[in-house]
Amino acid sequence: MPELSVIVHGPNTQGHLTGLLDALAAQPLPGVEVIVAAVGDWARETAQRHTPEMLALPLPDGTTAAEARAAGAARATGRWLHFVHAKDGLPAGAPHAVAERAAELPDTVDVLLFDHVRSTWETTAAPSPGGRLLARAGRTDLTLDDAPHLLRLPPLLGNRAVRAEFWRAHQEELTTDDEAFAAYSVLLRADRIGCLDQVAYEHRRLRPESLPPTAPEDHYALVDRYETLLPLTRERPAAHAALYDVMVQDCLRTFARTPLPDPVAREFFRRSSVAALRHRPANHRRPAGLEGVRRSLLEEGAYTKYRAFQAANRTRRAARAAVRTRKRQAGAKIRAHQYRKALDRPVNPHLAVFAAYWNRGVACNPAAIADKLTELAPWIHPVWVVTSQNAALLPPGTDHVIPGTRRYWEALATAKYLVNNVNFANAVVKRPDAVHLQTHHGTPLKRMGLDQMHFPAAAQGLDFDALLARIDKWDYSVSANSHSTRMWERAYPSRFVSLDHGYPRNDVYYTATAADVLAVRARLGIPPGRRALLYAPTHRDYEAGWTPRLDLAELADRLGEDTVLLVRGHYFYGGSASPLAGLRRTGRVVDVSSYTPVEELALAADALITDYSSIMFDYANLDRPIVVYADDWETYETTRGVYFDLPAEPPGQVARTQEELTEILTSGAWRDESAGKARAAFRRRFCEYDDGRAAERVVRRVFLGAPEESLPPVIPLDERTPAPSPQEASGA
Repeated sequence: MPELSVIVHGPNTQGHLTGLLDALAAQPLPGVEVIVAAVGDWARETAQRHTPEMLALPLPDGTTAAEARAAGAARATGRWLHFVHAKDGLPAGAPHAVAERAAELPDTVDVLLFDHVRSTWETTAAPSPGGRLLARAGRTDLTLDDAPHLLRLPPLLGNRAVRAEFWRAHQEELTTDDEAFAAYSVLLRADRIGCLDQVAYEHRRLRPESLPPTAPEDHYALVDRYETLLPLTRERPAAHAALYDVMVQDCLRTFARTPLPDPVAREFFRRSSVAALRHRPANHRRPAGLEGVRRSLLEEGAYTKYRAFQAANRTRRAARAAVRTRKRQAGAKIRAHQYRKALDRPVNPHLAVFAAYWNRGVACNPAAIADKLTELAPWIHPVWVVTSQNAALLPPGTDHVIPGTRRYWEALATAKYLVNNVNFANAVVKRPDAVHLQTHHGTPLKRMGLDQMHFPAAAQGLDFDALLARIDKWDYSVSANSHSTRMWERAYPSRFVSLDHGYPRNDVYYTATAADVLAVRARLGIPPGRRALLYAPTHRDYEAGWTPRLDLAELADRLGEDTVLLVRGHYFYGGSASPLAGLRRTGRVVDVSSYTPVEELALAADALITDYSSIMFDYANLDRPIVVYADDWETYETTRGVYFDLPAEPPGQVARTQEELTEILTSGAWRDESAGKARAAFRRRFCEYDDGRAAERVVRRVFLGAPEESLPPVIPLDERTPAPSPQEASGA
């Protein structure tokens, strides 16, 4: 029988379950069994990838946390149970340390407490207040009356293990979705308690704006929790006093930090006041200072006085902030005035503002959506935001606005629809009756959004508070695959609706004809019968400019006269300083860095060579060979952060040196059986929703208001027909 059963429970929230199970699978677990009470299909599929090391217990969507814990406990065979929420984490070695400590405890001990760290969407592994409290308790098992301060530990089931027989004896009382109630209850019902002064859990608090909203009245349950728990301490004065202090602090904190409608706030304050008076211990002394004033007002039930007390404190803080605010407002006063006037006008239901790549022009997913919008809803007028430098490059007849102009602010203020593959300016207001559509511009291999916080090369100069304000404006987020959906929800935690419809820019990979493929190759000057290889590297955050990673002239020579090397430098590195400038006159390569759209380059290419660029995910739709050149993977992985190990899960062959790359391209390995198998697995994972009708689904859902069930269904991968390859197009 194992000493410890780790019961992982809950849905795969924002993709965190994958990291938790990967961490568990990577460490030896002697004396430990892992049961995954997986709620929902994604949690089930994630858990089943880790069998047989773990027992996957599939549970349907909608299974509550309490039900998932109960299901896991029913299957557990361990002497002790540790309940781990799917969104949380376990530090390396934590299960083994808990199991070892639990093995030392006699059956008279019912609960084992241990330390934990706290992570949020902004911070990682911050110390908890529990370490100091556990250090006071030491390693001797004790009763709660001996150490009532243990009730001040954060009430998590994750920072305590429970003896299995004890849990089952009290399971009816402990089966509740109020985790804090269950965490307190096990302490109050335990005969004896063991302690471990060691971090063995990571509690992750998700951003509230990414979670379903809570009804204001639900906050009454906080008071009800303590009204139920405090009677359990009636004959235990020390525990009663400690839990009473916890209750009062919790109620005051909730009242101060949670915005509630006035009737709800009054009722919450009244209930808190009644509980504070009813359960106040004899001879109880209030603390000194402001906290003492707060408690006194609470016990009096003095709601109006308490609000006045709060207002005075806010006034003092606001006065200090006002000085800083006036300085910021001075510079934006004129612009804000014009914009505010425009915001007073009604929203124009026939106006849509589009932008792409920081206002570079008509491109990417927004371009494909605008094109389909013209077909399906011609009464909606598209206006593009474009910089003055790029305005001359727009297709003829494109209506556009220049950032900062009066018409620019008027369009942003009055448009019903705002579509972008990055973000609009911070100053753009989210009107309640406007629709913001975030299309993104790639599938994430590298860390994005808040996930960049702990990678200095990626996070340099980023204002994460401003980022959160921008993503809170999104109504919809377009996704090409479920990996992206999970990573967007994790990196950009907010209440947007994920549109699992595919990337509109990739529609062309299923709609292009043989004539289209040949026409693009003719425009690029690729002679018939020649092999065209597209080399498209990404940029490195740790480099100031583009450092060429290949000797392109030598590679072109080695590949021979029958190969054309199309080289597309990343758009961050445009201009005359490009390292390609010296090759443009040689004829050995074709510089296509300025060619748009990039989708045409993909159609023209027989194969793709890239490093970590998201173009690989799009190109995979064509089911043509892809070669990954990963000469600096370890550096990129460390400095930029990644979501998966690309060299271990590639779309084809992987080269680490130019010699290896040349050998792959000259030997035929680039399109051999192993490359085909890797590509097939990659396509199943990342070409999930792309089938040629993504733009139609997005337009019908967002602009025409069609319900999701009425949209064209995604065609199964094995039933899709990509655009013909250059050889197929030419009849070779």
